[in-house]
Amino acid sequence: MLPAFFKTCKALRTGALVIGTAFAVAACDVPTTGGGPTINTNAAVPVALLVPYGSANGAETSLAQSLENAARLAMADLNGVQIDLRVYATAGNPDQAATVAGDAVRDGAKIILGPVYGASANSAGIAVSSARVNVLSFSNNTNIAGGNVFVLGNTFDNSARRVVSYANNRGVNSMVVAYPQTDVGVIGRDAVANAIAGSGAGNAGTLGYEASQNGIINTVRDVADLVRDSGANGLVIADDTSGGVPLLSQLLTENGIDPTVTQLVGITRWDIPTSTLDLPGLQGAVFPLPDPALTQQFEQRYRSAYGGSPHPIAGLAYDGMAAIGALVASQGSNALTASALTQGSGFAGVSGVFRLRSDGTNERALAVAQIVDRQVTIVSPAPKSFGLAGF
Repeated sequence: MLPAFFKTCKALRTGALVIGTAFAVAACDVPTTGGGPTINTNAAVPVALLVPYGSANGAETSLAQSLENAARLAMADLNGVQIDLRVYATAGNPDQAATVAGDAVRDGAKIILGPVYGASANSAGIAVSSARVNVLSFSNNTNIAGGNVFVLGNTFDNSARRVVSYANNRGVNSMVVAYPQTDVGVIGRDAVANAIAGSGAGNAGTLGYEASQNGIINTVRDVADLVRDSGANGLVIADDTSGGVPLLSQLLTENGIDPTVTQLVGITRWDIPTSTLDLPGLQGAVFPLPDPALTQQFEQRYRSAYGGSPHPIAGLAYDGMAAIGALVASQGSNALTASALTQGSGFAGVSGVFRLRSDGTNERALAVAQIVDRQVTIVSPAPKSFGLAGF
């Protein structure tokens, strides 16, 4: 078992995390006021974990188990902090999430970890708002963040800001944006637009495409023409590899867009599945990802404990539980207030440093990767603390 270390802010700012602290979440400089219940630090802290057990979807049951496993892994690493963890089944349903959130608070929960989905997190937050209990959701949907609901999942805003800034700093100063015309695509589009504006680069135009094969085929020529006519030297695709990225990158090449001349930029993981790395149109493309070394260490730790690989978002459950433990260890009865949760120096999580914002969103440290010779190459490591390059 790896011990949990609760480092000072100075240690977080001045040095890289060593292997012994890769699974710890460190808290420091926390104000002691803000919304949330007080806790008794002389007793085990009641924490409710809301996950989609009870769903008819087998994948959701597996996800629930992976999240619970990761949360318990974090608990095992909390030196001197006792957690009374109670698990509640949401079935992936917003109404049930609201019901069990209320049950959890009546059972004494001082904070809620989960649920997964945005609608369920919103319902849970509303259900316990009068009790001033905070909700650390595994969602990355910023539309439901705020009040007593925080999202732990990495957001498009984080991803877009990181990778667009990287590209701009390396001379990619005019970018076209392409996005699927879906709810998620629009969120991605807006995040990219904000990131371009914040970076000082130029936005050379935006084109949406119907999220289908025909939609991409019918639009790709317009995207290629916009890149050429505008003189843009970058193209940001606000889509993922399970959507339009593979086909769009292929057709862009066939329509004269040379990826060695026009920098392709992604805001999602373009290394999953690994077969994506073989696509000719994506050679040289850049995209953000969590600190790969820390992610690998967490996955190895999880496999050693449970004999299988964690779900891709399981680390969020570890981060949330370890953050709770770190705050309880260092901040006393006000550890789970909104002010404590949103302390500026953040936490060192299993995929990198992160912090929660007062508006319920988060900031996460991300690396920038480039596809080079069909392999992932880290071209800009994830920052180790806030205030460094990359934020």
